[in-house]
Amino acid sequence: MSRALVIVEDGRWRDLRPLTDVLPVPALAFGASTLWERWRRAAGVPLLAIEARADAMRAWRGAPSPDATRLSAHDPVLVVNAAALPGPWLEAEAAAPSLLVARGHFVAARLAFETLARGLGRGAEFEHYLLGLALPSVEVEARRIERPWHFVEWNAEAIEQDLGGRAGVIAGERHPMAAVLQPERVSVEAGARIDPFAVLDARGGPIRIGPRAIVGSHTVVTGPCVVGAGTQLLGGAVGRSTFGPECRIAGEVEECVWQGFANKRHHGFVGHSVIGEWANLGALTTTSDLKNNYGAVRVWVDGREEQSGVAKIGSFIGAHVKTGIGTLLPTGASIGVGANLFGGGQFAPRHTPAFEWWNGERMEEHRLEAFLGTARAAMGRRGRELLPAEEALLRALFASTAAERGGVASAAG
Repeated sequence: MSRALVIVEDGRWRDLRPLTDVLPVPALAFGASTLWERWRRAAGVPLLAIEARADAMRAWRGAPSPDATRLSAHDPVLVVNAAALPGPWLEAEAAAPSLLVARGHFVAARLAFETLARGLGRGAEFEHYLLGLALPSVEVEARRIERPWHFVEWNAEAIEQDLGGRAGVIAGERHPMAAVLQPERVSVEAGARIDPFAVLDARGGPIRIGPRAIVGSHTVVTGPCVVGAGTQLLGGAVGRSTFGPECRIAGEVEECVWQGFANKRHHGFVGHSVIGEWANLGALTTTSDLKNNYGAVRVWVDGREEQSGVAKIGSFIGAHVKTGIGTLLPTGASIGVGANLFGGGQFAPRHTPAFEWWNGERMEEHRLEAFLGTARAAMGRRGRELLPAEEALLRALFASTAAERGGVASAAG
């Protein structure tokens, strides 16, 4: 039995861009919580460390503090890939020391603390240290979130796994004219509010409404669905989705993951998409999530287009993205951090680099200082400030993506 847990971000984090440009993989929302929290529950042991990119870790406000007690040299430690999903394959970790791999890629390891300790603190280089130990390898059948569309494909199932079997408890304020279908599968936490003529329909899966969340009148919530702390649903139909904290959502949302602190206050359809923190989708912003020929969608993955093999994919929207009124996003769109799309009425490009403006006809580079000023203003509206570590990461990302913006501009010219 392992005595502690180490969570690792592997070198394939770039394949999850733009979602990972300003957050480490363990911080990403999935199911009823985040990837690191799912591992903490699944492992059932104290957290010893999270090893990931140093700049992303510094900018992660919700980074957990280790809670593992003092370990002896021979105590077994479970090391897991943050992008791997817990499952029955974990039973294979009984043999130690060992490296568990799925289709040739590291998903977990079990080794003595004295061996592990020499690698702690290496951050992005920890994976190389672990693989360099030449541990005996065991092949297992494990899922790994390897591409952005895996969040869309597997999220509803993850909500079911996370919330399934829990008895529903309505501790928050529920108006007597709000409808709750299958209340035994609905949890409304203390401080939440369900307004008149709202509907919580758990016939298709469990629903959890977090503390201080509001489900406004004429909102239909279809399970499985998780609504984070302080999020407000302001009318419309939402379902089979995860909403992180402090979002403002109206209109139609289906099969999505919202990292948190994002806005979609008006009508428009967003489906089969993942939306980063501090994104603001203007009125009638709409995603296409199905091609006219029902074929598989191609998606931009770290500098290249890939065939997803999946028919229903919307958009992958980075942090601090802004869209203007009437913005139309094509199937498989990838919108980089800090991009600003305001060419309403026609389909935006399928790939918009970070910090790029698109006015409906051409792209040009956003001014960094103006972007940072907007970010400070947007965050201030939620009572938060842009911290130095966050600003440093955004400045570094602006510099590292300059060539990509220049390449897009040259191709357009």
